[in-house]
Amino acid sequence: MSAAEFAAAQWTRATGAGVDPHEYRRVTGGLASVADWGPSFVRTGQAHLRRAEDAGSAVSAGEHLLMAARWFHLATLAPYAEAGRAAAAADRALGGALAVLEPGARRVSGEGFTGWLRGPSDAPGTVVVVPGLDSAKEEFLDLVSALLARGLAVFAMDGPGQGALAATTTMRPDYEQVVGRVADALGVARIGLVGLSLGGWFAARTAALEPRVAAVATVSGPSRLDWEELPPPVRDIMARRTGGTDAARAFAGHVDLTALAPRITAPLLVVDGGEDVIPGVTNGEPLARQAPYGTYLSVPHGDHLLGNARPEWLPRLADHILGALTQEAPREPE
Repeated sequence: MSAAEFAAAQWTRATGAGVDPHEYRRVTGGLASVADWGPSFVRTGQAHLRRAEDAGSAVSAGEHLLMAARWFHLATLAPYAEAGRAAAAADRALGGALAVLEPGARRVSGEGFTGWLRGPSDAPGTVVVVPGLDSAKEEFLDLVSALLARGLAVFAMDGPGQGALAATTTMRPDYEQVVGRVADALGVARIGLVGLSLGGWFAARTAALEPRVAAVATVSGPSRLDWEELPPPVRDIMARRTGGTDAARAFAGHVDLTALAPRITAPLLVVDGGEDVIPGVTNGEPLARQAPYGTYLSVPHGDHLLGNARPEWLPRLADHILGALTQEAPREPE
């Protein structure tokens, strides 16, 4: 794949993550090959760090740091020998931004997870945001902002094999164990879960197995994976994140919500893009249909992660989580 083709494929994901589209075009327009992606994106992140140092106000400094975090994370989307350092730089930039913009934000880490808890201490509910195969907490800052705007507390996390932990851990299918430890560390009896891409499978699986999940939403999450049909780039990423090809094949074999969907008793919103068609990936419609309180939202022009269609789903998702966390639990289906 040429650099131009790769940049076009990542366009809505990058702009959906919040980078300036004009800056994205300038950066990607200068790439000679996909191998230049990581170094160029890191340099762009470093430029935002310098702007933060020279900023005339704390707010401007914090905003530049948030943008740096986005660019450093996006640097990891293409094969890159220094991806671990880029992810660490994204993590540091996010922490620096929150120290300036939200002094009340709290770093929370434990076995297999790290992230930031943001929002009021007396929030009516706490939401855990779960990234996917090659995403990280720095990619979904706009989603976090939408949840914070509704008065909720939000814990945006990296789990095993994700973001800041990708260089030192491998992805695991029993993500519900990790979310359980997150809930313990946060000291909350009920949580909402939002999972994006493969994180949608993590979130749905967790909702079926962890009784403290009181609300759940998935965005572009697979209902099932077929290893043999997955495109080679997806298989390569999965192999890197799980510890090798054999481990990746075994991991993909776990991704099937058929048996677990009926056990999801929390209100569930499943969001899919009609143009998100990856061979070997079954969309979320079966999950929504089989879950007792499932609702399916398909946006016809939406692509993977629906960065090109945020008005059609983001407010609705945030309202779904707020409503489910602030109302009484639904009755068990008869």
